[in-house]
Amino acid sequence: MKASLGPLLYCWPKDKVMEFYRSVADSSIPLVYLGETICSRRREVKFSDYMELANILRESGKEVVISTLALLEAPSEYSELKRQVDNGEFIIEANDMGAVQAAKERGLPFVCGPTVNNYNLASLKKLHTWGMQRFVMPVELSKNWLNTVISEEKPAFEVEVFGHGYLPLALSARCFTARHQGLAKDKCQTICISNPKGLLAQTQESQPLLRLNGIQTQSAASIDLSPEIDVMRKMGVDYFRVSPSGMGCIKKAEQLFENQDSQAVTTTAAHCNGYWHQEAGFTRLD
Repeated sequence: MKASLGPLLYCWPKDKVMEFYRSVADSSIPLVYLGETICSRRREVKFSDYMELANILRESGKEVVISTLALLEAPSEYSELKRQVDNGEFIIEANDMGAVQAAKERGLPFVCGPTVNNYNLASLKKLHTWGMQRFVMPVELSKNWLNTVISEEKPAFEVEVFGHGYLPLALSARCFTARHQGLAKDKCQTICISNPKGLLAQTQESQPLLRLNGIQTQSAASIDLSPEIDVMRKMGVDYFRVSPSGMGCIKKAEQLFENQDSQAVTTTAAHCNGYWHQEAGFTRLD
């Protein structure tokens, strides 16, 4: 099993994004996803910039995948999606069935991202016949679910688990971050750039509840399945995904890739792992 670095889910200034991926290029992480997956109004980094970064990463020996939007809301976004699919150099991570369809029509391989609702082996087999090369398990599913699916027979596609980072829980046509600032979504001023790890929402008792990231809702606590590395390896999982939220995630992914030793990785009370154990997602079970 190897480590992968998922797409950056937050809105960062362009210079910080470029610095981040140049550091990734110097790392030992073998698989990197990059691209805007949340909101097309985030224009700090353009498609041409992502292609430049993709080539830098490929030249450093990485496998690179271009990630697409998880919620398509306008014809212009579908046009941009087709441009991504037709890039001619890199496969895509399809985070919406529109992206799956676009890749299928062109006979191109793709990765099925965690926001596509794949809940049974039959749908995975069908997607494989359409060109799916790798499947990223939806974050709300469990170890038992995955073990049942991949133990029936060795799948013809690779399996990736979202193992570390703030969980992507839901998407909405409304922008929570803009609304919090009293702004209309169409005139949001890209205000989410002010929250490099999203905006933490708390209960009335001041307990962390959710993390608002533009139109995306995330978990307040970061998932950490590092102690499950040995279990995943025995199950046949191919990649352990680290979702970036800062420069420190590069070191985290490198440690997983180099050590391959779950005993060398520690977790904290601030992390959660409930979904993996068929419990409420925000819980942490030892």
